[in-house]
Amino acid sequence: MAGSKPVRADARRNRERLLAAASAAFATEGLSVPLDEIAVRAGVGPGTLYRNFPSKEALLEAVLQDRLQRLAEDCEALCHAEDPAGALLSFIGQLVAQAAPKRDLVEALGIGGADLNATLAASTTRLRNGIGQLLARAQRTGAIRSDITAADLMALISSVLAALGSGAHRQADPGRVVAVLSDGLRPGP
Repeated sequence: MAGSKPVRADARRNRERLLAAASAAFATEGLSVPLDEIAVRAGVGPGTLYRNFPSKEALLEAVLQDRLQRLAEDCEALCHAEDPAGALLSFIGQLVAQAAPKRDLVEALGIGGADLNATLAASTTRLRNGIGQLLARAQRTGAIRSDITAADLMALISSVLAALGSGAHRQADPGRVVAVLSDGLRPGP
């Protein structure tokens, strides 16, 4: 941005500490964690938190934006993998392993009904498009059922994440659940 002052190193570190503390807190405790608690965990005062993030929504959006962008980048990096089906199934496993214990990401992917701003919606769309590309490539090899659409796959992934994120299913093994999902994506005999 023309004319804007560069961010001081200490201000940048404080912002990063706030994002890290908020990411950990939102992931484990959901959205109920108080902002003052996040400031304490980050080792900064409440004023520093509010200067960087004027509301809990702004802080959550920053945390989710970072997480969704990294997932989208990981997904896009796999779009040219030598083994498209392996790349798709590996990414689904990675997504479930990362998202299932993180209540905020589950909500951001549209499972918990969180309202997304345009930036988060764009990142979510980017992630979904990447998964759609992985699916299409894997289907062209014949290793994944041809009757599954990207919307079907997203519904399955969302359902797995919602189930694993609920208190009733916390004892379920995410790896085993993904293995069953993966088996269902493969063509029958």
